[in-house]
Amino acid sequence: MKPHEILSKLPQWAEAAPAALLDSPAWAMPCRLGDDSAVLRAAEVKPCDTLDLSISLDGERHTLSVADSPRFADLHALRSSRPDVPEPVLLALVEKECGDLLQLVENAVRRQLKIEGVSADGPGDRTLFAQVEDVVFGLTRSRVVESALGQLRFIDCDHPAVRETALPCETEIAMFSLSSADVASIAAGDALLIPEAGTVPPRLVVDGRFVADGNGVAIFTDDGRLRIVEDEPRSVTLGELFDRARNPADVAWSNPVRLKLVSGGKTVACGRFGKLASQPAFFVEG
Repeated sequence: MKPHEILSKLPQWAEAAPAALLDSPAWAMPCRLGDDSAVLRAAEVKPCDTLDLSISLDGERHTLSVADSPRFADLHALRSSRPDVPEPVLLALVEKECGDLLQLVENAVRRQLKIEGVSADGPGDRTLFAQVEDVVFGLTRSRVVESALGQLRFIDCDHPAVRETALPCETEIAMFSLSSADVASIAAGDALLIPEAGTVPPRLVVDGRFVADGNGVAIFTDDGRLRIVEDEPRSVTLGELFDRARNPADVAWSNPVRLKLVSGGKTVACGRFGKLASQPAFFVEG
């Protein structure tokens, strides 16, 4: 599985609203600024001085607030005297110098952009401030904007906000089948041989959704068989799971002490790991 495939199976990400994805610090949208490939991210600092333009996106009114940048040389030179510059001159300079930015916005929201004029209204509470390279701009948020930009595929899986997310994890050391009568008869003092323990690498069952082993990461399917897992609280980060997906590796054998027997997500018995006639075994204690 690829990192975004893993994210898509986690409810906190798969069911997140576009606005929530857009607000994530891991939001990073690939784009183009002119001829250059770039990444659009949330602006680190909200600009205090912007040239505010009234625009429409397929007829929906928005305010596009363009922050000062040396990239826009003529607009930059007029920064201190901008209030005295006639609107037609400002708009002509915007068309001349901000064409790449206007095209980026149009491509990002997948709506035709039209400049209506200079806006008397500055950025408001519903303004999204974004940055691409040395250009910072604000755009009024709406359902159209949020649905276009707030998509799971624009979440950077290498961002710490994603990689450091912890998920519960079980280390599975054996899996087998028993009849319902045999399961019902399990009692304290019994010993179940688990010859694979220590010879077959364990598996990690993460969040009850994924299984990680020497083959990588796959969807976990509980087929009803009995499973012996370590009875120790453990977690892995999404980053660790991504790394295992990218570079599959065997799960290390840890010679566990406490074990439990589970089936269908429920604990059938608990006990300890030991040897019976030199064979690895699960000793049932309760």
